[in-house]
Amino acid sequence: MSKFLKIFASLFLAFSINSNLFAQTPKLSIDDLLLQDSIYKSNKKKVLNFSLKEFDALFLEFFNRKQDPEVLFTKTEFYTYTVQIATFSDRLAALYPDQKEVAAQSKQDWLSESYEDYLEYKGSQKK
Repeated sequence: MSKFLKIFASLFLAFSINSNLFAQTPKLSIDDLLLQDSIYKSNKKKVLNFSLKEFDALFLEFFNRKQDPEVLFTKTEFYTYTVQIATFSDRLAALYPDQKEVAAQSKQDWLSESYEDYLEYKGSQKK
């Protein structure tokens, strides 16, 4: 599990650096927040029971599909991935109490992911 923590910490650091490059963190719309809340409520129990292997598969699937120029997530698909990844941070906080702050920050970062930013990213992929 130490290897997983190193990977998680590395990805968290890379994600944090990427997020900090923007001067302001965009706020999500009320509709997006409601969608996230609905996804969270319907997936929480399932995600909290994920094994590390299942989480790794979800994480890799999200990034592989996100990078694929032929794939365009719907808003619901995008938020399903980001909310599930964020929710897994709760499990990590429970498993590794000394990492609660890192897990909480990771959860917040994933929940602040914007579908509109994703669409801009996809648009820039095609140029």
